Amino acid sequence: MSDALDSWFAREILVHEQALERYLRRCWPHRDDVHDLRQDIYVRVYEAAGKALPNAPKSFLFTTARNLMTDRLRRAKVVSIFSVGDFDGLNVLVEDVSPEREFSGRQALARLAEAFDRLPDRCREAVWLRRVEDLPQKAVAARMGVSEKTVEKHLAKGMRLMTASYYGGEAATSADATHAIDDDGCTNQQAD
Repeated sequence: MSDALDSWFAREILVHEQALERYLRRCWPHRDDVHDLRQDIYVRVYEAAGKALPNAPKSFLFTTARNLMTDRLRRAKVVSIFSVGDFDGLNVLVEDVSPEREFSGRQALARLAEAFDRLPDRCREAVWLRRVEDLPQKAVAARMGVSEKTVEKHLAKGMRLMTASYYGGEAATSADATHAIDDDGCTNQQAD
């Protein structure tokens, strides 16, 4: 079987070596790895063909190449937990969180959530889309159906009101009384 498999491999797969090389150089971002990548592709194709010969060898070769590149890119994004988990080797100070500190953090988070909930609907939506979902300002404007300038106004107002509410208690509501709402639902300072 080995001689038959070797001759099949040379006849059906190795004849596409130049095309595979061009494909890898065009698609693979790391030029230095192309030779190793090509060899790994050949190994996968040879091992698979040892179990059952593919009906379309050229398609199988290029599909294997695409899948191997995808696997390698996916693995490159994964960060090992061991490299991150060794805080002693990094000389990083890791504190145990005391119950008091955890409670204090929960209180601060509750105050922030309360300040966020007090925002006018459009301001709250703009702040959520921009700051939590991390959408670009242009995307926020498109989703809300308003101009980018209006999104800026909503964000500025939202941040101002949340800051005042978070740090100053109920001061935000009295400060809000001196503002008028324009057509876009955003506030403008009224002249006295």
